[in-house]
Amino acid sequence: MRHLRALCAIADAGSLHKAARQLGMSQPSLTTQLRRIENSLGAELFSRDRTGCLPTPLGRSVLSRARPLVADMAALVTETRAAVARTEGPGLRVGSTASRALPGWLRRLRQRLPGADVGLRVDVSANALLSTVAAGQLDVAFVHEVEGCPLRVPEGLQRRVLVAREPQFVSLARDHPAAASPVVDLADLARDHWMVDPTVDGEWDGLRRVLAAAGIDPPLLHGDYHTAASLIVLGEAVAPCQPTSVPREDMAIRPLRGDPLAVRLLLYARPGTALDTLYAELSAAYREAALRAAPYREWLRRQGAAAGLSVGPCMMAV
Repeated sequence: MRHLRALCAIADAGSLHKAARQLGMSQPSLTTQLRRIENSLGAELFSRDRTGCLPTPLGRSVLSRARPLVADMAALVTETRAAVARTEGPGLRVGSTASRALPGWLRRLRQRLPGADVGLRVDVSANALLSTVAAGQLDVAFVHEVEGCPLRVPEGLQRRVLVAREPQFVSLARDHPAAASPVVDLADLARDHWMVDPTVDGEWDGLRRVLAAAGIDPPLLHGDYHTAASLIVLGEAVAPCQPTSVPREDMAIRPLRGDPLAVRLLLYARPGTALDTLYAELSAAYREAALRAAPYREWLRRQGAAAGLSVGPCMMAV
């Protein structure tokens, strides 16, 4: 079934690179998987060139049989999980992309809803979380949407905007020359290796677009942000980061001049969920995280928003 899902993803995306991001894996891994499938069948399923991947006649035949099987398996999993959820009694199933507001939000939810069993799922893919909410496997999802890279939002979900435009900062070694300035110009990082996680929806495309608009073409590395941190402190790379990131002794967090990188923070829920309550607790948790991070606090002060910081209309304006 894993092989069939991969074939359908490649056909739908039209390229190995895009399909790999949707599947949450690296392009080399997907390329190797496709090669093994084709070797086992003894024929090519896709023709590949610079413009992408197109199914061969045999590929179209295989896909016509694979799609119903993949759809039936997805429906079976969804129905089974929904049945399990009904038997487990009351609870709140929370999904989230990475956020430093998440621990405070969970703490507040458990205090606000003492009788509820609050479960958590963290995923790098906002699109995957939204699909899971729509399928009834999660009640609510807190996600970020990279500017210029709209999420695929299923119909019927409720939405609240937490922050309309949250600037993304940059993390760099404490002794990096650019770290001496309170605000960093992209041009000062033109010769650095930029590291980005391609499995995070929109992050790779968003960064490439911003760098191209600035007229710079630095070398880019693919990897998760845990790996990035170890390279950053050695001065081997720089990386985008959330403004709520707290500086370390060996790592500096700086805003970028003009705030070219940004995301929108969104809360989605199934109909019938107490979205206003969830939103209020998330707003308070985000406010705590924002004020705890000195670089973000200073950025807000410069924007004239720190004095009356409150997530919602005030934060949406910054």
